[in-house]
Amino acid sequence: MAKDNTRGTWNPRAGPYLGEVSSLSFLNLPQHVSPIPYLLAGSGSEILLYELASGELIRSFQVFEGVRVHGTVCSGSFVRSGDRYTYKLVVFGEKKVKIFALVVELSSSRAGDVSVDLEVVESLPRLSNWVFDVCFLQDSSDSLEEEGDKLVAIGCSDNSVCVWDVKESRMAFEIQSPERCLLYTMRLWGNSISTLRIASGTIFNEIIVWRAAGLDDDNLGIGEYCASHMLRLAGHEGSIFRIVWSLDGSKLVSVSDDRSARIWEIDSQEVIGPVLFGHSVRVWDCCISDSLIVTAGEDCTCRIWGMDGTQLEVIKEHIGRGIWRCLYDPNSSLLVTAGFDSAIKVHQLHNCGSEILLDTVGVLDSQDKVESFSTRLPNAPQLTGRMDSKSEYVRCLQFTQEDTMYVATNHGCLYHARLLPSGNVTWTELVRIPEEGPIIAMDVLPGGKVHESCALDDWVALGDGKGNMTIVRVMGDIYNPRAGSNQTWKASPERQLLGTFWCKSLGYRFVCSCNPRGLLKMWRLSDPLASKTDGISLVAEFSSCFGMRIMCVDASAEDEVLVCGDLRGNITLFPLSKDMLNGVSVSPELKIPSSNYFKAAHGISTVSSLSVVKLTSNKAEISSTGADGCICYFEYDRERQALEFMGLKQLKEMSLVQSVCQGMHFSKDHPNNEYAAGFSSTDFILWNLTTETKVAQISCGGWRRPHSFYLGDIPELQNCFAYVKDDVIHIHRHWVGKEKTKVFPLNLHTQFHGRELHSLCFISAETKADSWIATGCEDGSVRLTRYASEFGNWSTSELLGEHVGGSAVRSVCCVSTMHIIASDIPNLPDTHGQDSAVDDSENPCLLISVGAKRVLTSWLLRNGRTNKKGDSFVSDNGDDRASSDVSSVTFQWLATDMPTKSKKIEKTPKLDSVEEDTSFNVTESRSNSYQGRENYEDDWRYMAATAFLVKCVGSRLTICFIAVACSDATLTLRALVLPHRLWFDVASLVPLASPVLSLQHAIVPLHPSHEGNNNASSSDVYLLISGATDGSIAFWDVTICVEAFVKQVSSLHIEKFIDCQKRPRTGRGSQGGRKWKLVGAKRTQDSSSNSVSEAAEEDPATSLEVTNGFTQESESAEPLPDISEIKPSHVVKNAHQSGVNCLHVSPSSSSPSNDNGFMFNVISGGDDQALHCLSFNIIRSNSPANKSETMDLKQTQCYSIRLTDRGGVASAHSSAIKGVWMDVKWIFSTGLDQRVRCWYINKDGKLVEHAHIVISVPEPEALDAKAIDE
Repeated sequence: MAKDNTRGTWNPRAGPYLGEVSSLSFLNLPQHVSPIPYLLAGSGSEILLYELASGELIRSFQVFEGVRVHGTVCSGSFVRSGDRYTYKLVVFGEKKVKIFALVVELSSSRAGDVSVDLEVVESLPRLSNWVFDVCFLQDSSDSLEEEGDKLVAIGCSDNSVCVWDVKESRMAFEIQSPERCLLYTMRLWGNSISTLRIASGTIFNEIIVWRAAGLDDDNLGIGEYCASHMLRLAGHEGSIFRIVWSLDGSKLVSVSDDRSARIWEIDSQEVIGPVLFGHSVRVWDCCISDSLIVTAGEDCTCRIWGMDGTQLEVIKEHIGRGIWRCLYDPNSSLLVTAGFDSAIKVHQLHNCGSEILLDTVGVLDSQDKVESFSTRLPNAPQLTGRMDSKSEYVRCLQFTQEDTMYVATNHGCLYHARLLPSGNVTWTELVRIPEEGPIIAMDVLPGGKVHESCALDDWVALGDGKGNMTIVRVMGDIYNPRAGSNQTWKASPERQLLGTFWCKSLGYRFVCSCNPRGLLKMWRLSDPLASKTDGISLVAEFSSCFGMRIMCVDASAEDEVLVCGDLRGNITLFPLSKDMLNGVSVSPELKIPSSNYFKAAHGISTVSSLSVVKLTSNKAEISSTGADGCICYFEYDRERQALEFMGLKQLKEMSLVQSVCQGMHFSKDHPNNEYAAGFSSTDFILWNLTTETKVAQISCGGWRRPHSFYLGDIPELQNCFAYVKDDVIHIHRHWVGKEKTKVFPLNLHTQFHGRELHSLCFISAETKADSWIATGCEDGSVRLTRYASEFGNWSTSELLGEHVGGSAVRSVCCVSTMHIIASDIPNLPDTHGQDSAVDDSENPCLLISVGAKRVLTSWLLRNGRTNKKGDSFVSDNGDDRASSDVSSVTFQWLATDMPTKSKKIEKTPKLDSVEEDTSFNVTESRSNSYQGRENYEDDWRYMAATAFLVKCVGSRLTICFIAVACSDATLTLRALVLPHRLWFDVASLVPLASPVLSLQHAIVPLHPSHEGNNNASSSDVYLLISGATDGSIAFWDVTICVEAFVKQVSSLHIEKFIDCQKRPRTGRGSQGGRKWKLVGAKRTQDSSSNSVSEAAEEDPATSLEVTNGFTQESESAEPLPDISEIKPSHVVKNAHQSGVNCLHVSPSSSSPSNDNGFMFNVISGGDDQALHCLSFNIIRSNSPANKSETMDLKQTQCYSIRLTDRGGVASAHSSAIKGVWMDVKWIFSTGLDQRVRCWYINKDGKLVEHAHIVISVPEPEALDAKAIDE
């Protein structure tokens, strides 16, 4: 921040907007410049210009101040001067209209490069009504030699049209419709006044079509114009939100609140074709071409319809409140959608016969399309009929290349199928199992690269119903494959062999088999290259502790670990020593128990795939996918053999995620994307995880049928899928080369929250060069977003997690500063090696989020995942400069706390006579914390939170204290004990006359550092500051409770606690963790038992809460103290006339003295539009003080708090203040008036406004700032 003497040298300015995209329009350049149109997108007060051919952001322009762009219209004609093309561009928003000159200049140095500039031609006077549409008109007196587009028609919300004369810079005239009523939409059509047609959507669910009727030959100079009613279109049963004209003006398409779209014929004045029903909620936008209609709605879907009313395609890639705008260009077949989530998606449609379908794997101007053909087994009857028990059918199939597939049948046959470009299939029978046992399982380990040498060296593992396992080595080439060698042995009893697995990292020397009860056997095969063969040998048996069928296996010889996923969502780890793989006998026992496991990693759903990737010398990342639609990430520490949950990604588009793969990064136009393949009901879906777009969707009947897929380096261009229905193999193949062109679909703009934001904060632990921001949303999502200040744009945004049940996030805060408390407890317990959630070597950085349903979630800052398994953050806004050196910032989920739905919590009674002596009456386990609040309403929610970290000297425990304010007028101090993730209630802050809206904390050093009293037992004072709905600000001293809790928990033997939940709940059968039933949770005063709770049966599928407690076997367990109640040390009543919406605490610029200590300032903002400033400092008891100014908190304490009222500004904003931030002397505030105001504290301690800016955020809810320079 600037100092006082440089205060006038800087002013705030608005940066880029990240929010809903409110307008879309095409910029059609000459064909020789670009055959593909450019895109103009309006977001906030900005215009974004994109080149659709490459998907790059060319430039952004700030066109308004605090007014959102609602529409852009570009003239169809241009003025050319050499390689310079000038277009007229009209931008409108609310009641403002501006006319610009859009200048596009071709680069002479590099072909294809263009520079774009926007010059203001005219800013029209503010209109009296909102603007709905504009269009360019030609004066009837224009000659062919004169420049056209001299008039601009402006459609307003009062059903009038204003005509602006561009040449003379004046309002030529206004035409008022005789139907004077309010409108929701209006669209203009025509290129002159005489052809101008106006369609108005009224609040009476009707469309009025009228035109401008002129007198005196329609001459602008001497004539007058009036409105002439043409027709009235009735039929909608709800408000009409959008109208579009066809190109020739003969048809109208309208969308409405009644969830329908209708096509109107202007001449016949009636609906043509059927009413288009398909959206489940309101429809926001539509567009029409000669052959199709596109609608976009609040259900986040974009639907493509034929002119006969047939729904051809549904695109659902946006999130939040819906798709706000859609746009279609028939020349390039590009469809653009934009919504409330800030994303701009681009798809390409293509002609398929007489229909128009979505080319989900299309590439621009590519002649290659999706091949769809079918085939049968050789010698199978061509006529489809009922199959009997003796008929041969497909049991397993698997792709190894785009034209190579292996097929196994119930008759014990293994076939090699080569897919020809013509759609035919060449079959080769490789082997037939003796006794023709039905093949139950098959896995293929591909050999070398087919396209380089055409040679085959594949290994196929087969398991049949007789319990035999057969290994077939396929050699030769793709034209003449042959079975080189095969080995068969008895691997399991009959009907007990259900799976065969290769591990790519182990090679062809080791293969695994499994039975129905979770027993996995690893076999060593003979080396075909060795002169002496040893035959088949059993290496080891790995028995899962869950007893469930193993569904997938992966191993890492370097990390010496074998990972298995079973039928019920569990993941089990086994040690895999190198001596065992090398044949060195380490133990005569072949049975190896599990070293670690993760119960219910995917709830009760199947684990479909596993992958192990090395991170560091002793750590590896394990990722899993499952039938719960989630991708889970774990970290495995080889030294401690610990498996730790890191995070998950839930794909709402899929019910089952089959696997995750990585695309190849070989050019700027083809970034390194991550893809997920899986199923949604009966469809196979390929999803781009980086751009959040659907690459392919194929109807196949579901994942239970035999199927296989194969993806190339660019899955958008190279993908194959095959499935079996009845006795027919259906194959879909799209395979083209790596052209140097952009692949569709695209995501042009960073995807963000699609709902209202309630809270945000900067991540405080990262470097000053980075600006990572955490945001909490109404839909329960928490996102991390990076602002690249060096490039001035939003570079990336990724979903961090969601609150349980989608409960709204009301507050987020980040804490990274550690505070140390001296310890007088001898022989603190050593908890080393129990958990790695918090590293001892450095201070942890935690992110806390709270919200509706009283959900409290914590995350821990961790190093980002490496590029080899997909970046945690990938830039998707088209600007590669900002993402070239993005530092990975990601958080590991720690714990989520919420009350059980079975309990009813009742409000804690207000106690007027509470003992102030609470020195050791501090805390209670989570199992007892709600005993005084046993009845609750479902709509209670946490409104605010603040947190700080404390650690006891000599202890390895880190305690995060979290103060949460609930809507039931309760304020609670809670504690999260790390690394064990245990929740405790520390204190209840009473009494509260009204709910608390804002919370802050201040940790004041009692002894300045120059005194050298770092070893004092009370070196810090811990204060909470709350702002309530009645306008009061309260100060709470929690020092005694914090110190007593830290010392007592540090002395406990934490290993006697039950570790709490391991995985966040997703609401899709993936509850994770453990469920504990409480027995005798309520403690009576005369009870001598130390038992708090008892662990009961585990039910991960239905667990709603996880609680900690002691096991009853622990007779020597230390008792946990009861919860304390703390009264406020001071209450500033009527600080505001109404609710205190926001608070911020900052150290004062004055240096501490020996007596007065540190000075702090508290700034607050409220619904009364006022800013209020308070100051406080800590006075040690040995210094003289006026009793009227101080308030002794406790006679045994050595300090007291002195408050000073600094006053404030009564009308700081013109509406409610929602966010404040303070740094020594500088203050920033924002309110519902869309202003951010900057203040400073002068020498007299008064607030003086320095500057203000108008922002595009419609209703600001929160504010945070970050000081870059002192």
